[in-house]
Amino acid sequence: MATATIDRRRTLHVEECMGTVFTIDIRDPGATWDEAIGEVVAWLHHVDEVFSTYRVGSDISRICRNEISPSGADPLVAEVLELCVEVQRETGGYFSAMHSGRLDPTGLVKGWAIERASDLLREHGSANHAVNGGGDIQFAGEPMPGDPWQVGLVDPFDPRRLLEVVHGRDFAVATSGTAERGAHLVDPFTGHAVTDLASVSVVGRSLTRVDAYATAAFAMGAHAQPWLESQTGYEGLVVAADGSRSATTGLRVRR
Repeated sequence: MATATIDRRRTLHVEECMGTVFTIDIRDPGATWDEAIGEVVAWLHHVDEVFSTYRVGSDISRICRNEISPSGADPLVAEVLELCVEVQRETGGYFSAMHSGRLDPTGLVKGWAIERASDLLREHGSANHAVNGGGDIQFAGEPMPGDPWQVGLVDPFDPRRLLEVVHGRDFAVATSGTAERGAHLVDPFTGHAVTDLASVSVVGRSLTRVDAYATAAFAMGAHAQPWLESQTGYEGLVVAADGSRSATTGLRVRR
């Protein structure tokens, strides 16, 4: 899709991929970022081709049909499945790459892909940018010299209302919840949809972990906030189904 140079310090590209919309927002001066953006866009579409559970020919779909083994798939599959095992251990089993008896690592893939996209931009010389995939964002540097990035955490019951505004440099944010897709997140221990929470937003340095931790914390239900409080380097905001909310100590300080 289109790339726009808004001013000499900002280039914005919008791309549809993985069933959502990605924005690549570069805040560094430069004549052109076309090569860097092209590499990021190619990366995101390759990830979709490998991991999409909706594509019949994706590696994940072929593994689920026993047409290939994980070791016979794209090498990225082994990398992601190893990360899934690590996060499953870190979350006490509340994150899982298995859903209804089928392999589905998508709860980690998007955040991992976006973080890697940010790394690609850094390799091309961009120190200040944001890569946003459906509201899951990896920030690098700052949008303007001396100013931190700011991102609002939206009320799941009223998308026009912000519950918190988080400020920072070199951080990531992700939200899991019921606002867009209803009660689709499942407690892996019971197999039942989680209904006592409306959303969980997590903030930290790495979007790979932030995104997966948001999914896992949501599955924890009432235990989400204390678990997030115990995670060094990660903060969160938990909104219950009744509208009540609780934030970790560090998030309250960070605002």
